[in-house]
Amino acid sequence: MIKFWKFFEYAYLVIAIVFIIEGIVRFNTEREKAYLFFGLSVLAIFMYFFKKRFRKKFEARKNNSKNH
Repeated sequence: MIKFWKFFEYAYLVIAIVFIIEGIVRFNTEREKAYLFFGLSVLAIFMYFFKKRFRKKFEARKNNSKNH
């Protein structure tokens, strides 16, 4: 189950990279859309760190319950 969550964590990073590339490609022609893609990439990076922190808390809680 943990591998499943790790997959989604890294999927957020891949999505962020795609959004950054799209933003760079569109920057000279469609500046408003480029800013939107950059904003979405920041959101995806935030979600990566949020999900990672949440998963680590979940794992720690699971390990504590096994030890007691």
